[in-house]
Amino acid sequence: MATFLFNDIIVGPIRSRRMGLSLGVNLLPTKIKFCNFDCIYCECGLNQPFAGSITPELPSRAQVMEHLAHTLQTMPQKPDAITFAGNGEPTIHPEFAQIIDDVIELRNIYSPQSEVVVLTNATQLHKPQILNALQKVDRCMFKLDSAITETIAAINQPANMDFLDNFISNVQLFKGKKIIQTMFLRGVVNGKIIDNTTDTEIDALIEVYKKVKVDEVFVYAIQRETPIALETVSKEELTKIAERMSSAGITVSIS
Repeated sequence: MATFLFNDIIVGPIRSRRMGLSLGVNLLPTKIKFCNFDCIYCECGLNQPFAGSITPELPSRAQVMEHLAHTLQTMPQKPDAITFAGNGEPTIHPEFAQIIDDVIELRNIYSPQSEVVVLTNATQLHKPQILNALQKVDRCMFKLDSAITETIAAINQPANMDFLDNFISNVQLFKGKKIIQTMFLRGVVNGKIIDNTTDTEIDALIEVYKKVKVDEVFVYAIQRETPIALETVSKEELTKIAERMSSAGITVSIS
């Protein structure tokens, strides 16, 4: 199915379900997806075979600052959010921590009402410079689509299969507001049924949410084209899932 890549360092602004008018910052290549996950629902498509072993050319810190400064100065309507997302996991950029400082500085000058937001899979939080950088932003949103290792392997295909234990320990280190986003989906991939909407899956997620002392959870479903055909979970189902989480003491919103 059709997918798309962000074709520049600064993208948008676009209207986001979670962030309002969002100006995207893409720290990854514009020609390929470059990520340590390979999520089967990723709107950027799947990783190319070499993506995990060869580092392609990434935008420099200076380029990011130049492009963002120009955009913020010239755009007629300032964004609600400046959002790090792009064609993969933003925190794997070697200058991520320094770029966060630059973006906060530019935001303060040109668009002080904008939030700085990072969407991340939390795999780099064990690095002090990444943890410190993420604690400076207004909203850091961690991805957790399942709390069962087999399902994580099927949906997210992480480079490190110790992801779940690392996620828990890494997010426990984080001192800011803990926000987790969880995508719910169903499908058949390589002859295997994938479904993270079951009671067992939801109970496992709730257990992890509690372990990391999450402040807020966003649950959502597929709304864009995906590289593999998957079923979109209905709003009614999401509402039931959210109610189940809420009854367990989790603050949850449907995005």
